Amino acid sequence: MAMSKYKGLLQLFPLDYYCAMKPCIIFFIFFLPISASFAGARSESKDPLADKANSSLPTPGNPTEAGDADVIRPAENRGETVMKALASAYPDRVEKVEFLDGDWTILLYGERFYFAEGRLLPASMRDKESEYAPLPFYNYQKELPPWTPPTAEESDRIREQERQRETRQMQIKRSTHFYDTLWRSRNRDEAWEHIKQIRFLGIPVQVHYSILVDLSLVEERILRTARTNNAVRQWVNNVGSLEGWQWRNIAASQNRSYHAYGSAIDILPKSYGGLEAYWLWTARSTPDWWTVPYSRRFHPPDEVIRAFESYGFIWGGKWRYYDTIHFEYRPEILVLSGIVQMNKRELR
Repeated sequence: MAMSKYKGLLQLFPLDYYCAMKPCIIFFIFFLPISASFAGARSESKDPLADKANSSLPTPGNPTEAGDADVIRPAENRGETVMKALASAYPDRVEKVEFLDGDWTILLYGERFYFAEGRLLPASMRDKESEYAPLPFYNYQKELPPWTPPTAEESDRIREQERQRETRQMQIKRSTHFYDTLWRSRNRDEAWEHIKQIRFLGIPVQVHYSILVDLSLVEERILRTARTNNAVRQWVNNVGSLEGWQWRNIAASQNRSYHAYGSAIDILPKSYGGLEAYWLWTARSTPDWWTVPYSRRFHPPDEVIRAFESYGFIWGGKWRYYDTIHFEYRPEILVLSGIVQMNKRELR
């Protein structure tokens, strides 16, 4: 077949010319097509992981789909990861996640928000990014890490952070625009429109209507466990009151509390048994509150914490600024940390 491609050449030149050029002709006829086929085979059998990595790099003029020749697609970054976690956590509210105008965006109830280095700002506020601090999209620990006393250097660093907190030298307010829209609670009156009352562990509490089912499932799991687990049963019997919706900021902060959305709940016991529950309360008697070990803190049983986490809540006892009676609905944090799969509602 290779000879048929070059048959016309034999009619153009005398026979002795071909004899002289025979080695070159043989090379071009037989070896060049073979080498080309090997090159094609090598390009088709590249490492698929390398292909995946390369396909995410910005390559102008090399579109991945028809019609996107002018789109430069960035490598996967924190913005993409956070936006996709939010879409997974709130599939009934998020319409789309896409890269647009040089940043990752999310379409929430028809309004577009830009990642903006973690600030989640609407288009009209992108030029005010420097006026806001990033929102807390952090790594949440699946298990409470073993207690280790803080070093002198760590204590000095925390003292300095506390000093700056008190004088407001370093604190910049976070933008509330995204979560105001997510919970449809831009002000107190609007928030109140979405608040419903539920009885949790036999005690009435007001929360956002969208977490009623999740909170009911948490309760069902806790009560089922309490039938056979003495520690859980004692904890349930010790529950004294609940605090849910309250339109307010986080204590000692300029930032809005998740209680203002009705997406957080505090479970206060009848007795703390002499243990510490909240860093700010501890600081009144123990200025170096961060040195208080777990053994002196009021912790719910692990089974209770796990029940909340299974349905999208995080526990404040895993924060450095601990709040061991506090649970808030932040499924995006659990998704980001690889702890929960929202589509299956179960811990990994």
